[in-house]
Amino acid sequence: MKTLVAAAVGLAVSTGAALAQDAPFGTDADADYASLLWNVMTEAKLAGDGAVMATPYDGGPPHGMMLETFYTKATIDGHTGDLIVKRNYGPEGVSADEILADPAKHLGALTVMFRREDGYDADNANWFWVKYLPDGTLDKNPKGMRLAGRVAKGADQGCIACHSGEDDYVFTSDHITAMMN
Repeated sequence: MKTLVAAAVGLAVSTGAALAQDAPFGTDADADYASLLWNVMTEAKLAGDGAVMATPYDGGPPHGMMLETFYTKATIDGHTGDLIVKRNYGPEGVSADEILADPAKHLGALTVMFRREDGYDADNANWFWVKYLPDGTLDKNPKGMRLAGRVAKGADQGCIACHSGEDDYVFTSDHITAMMN
């Protein structure tokens, strides 16, 4: 009987580990890569204490009611790719002046797209998606999955599903997209 219980526990543990490795996002590897990305963003003053500011503009769900967006390039593990950092502010009714006066009070999250190396996710333009809380920790979905990696790949909701209808998955003008290339 003990052998049967041990075998069942072993099977459950190994099956759970296999499922975690097959998860489309939120894996340990995704979290580790997101940590590297956060470090690059803080060094570039795009996140964290002392981050550069821009004039916030009107936003909306699923991001913030006011937003700042930065377009640049970054290098992680020897790969240089496009980096889009969106700061999401709230609550509803907050003004640009209030955000500029006290950004930390109003910052809800940072949503980021980083174009990884060819082959990372060719079906979705190789974008790595991540949602950070203001302190750099990863946000989680209602099921507790960390929001980093191929967020909601194959689902009808999430980063990839929402952005897939846009040219190159980016909600910007052609001018901004041309600047990134």
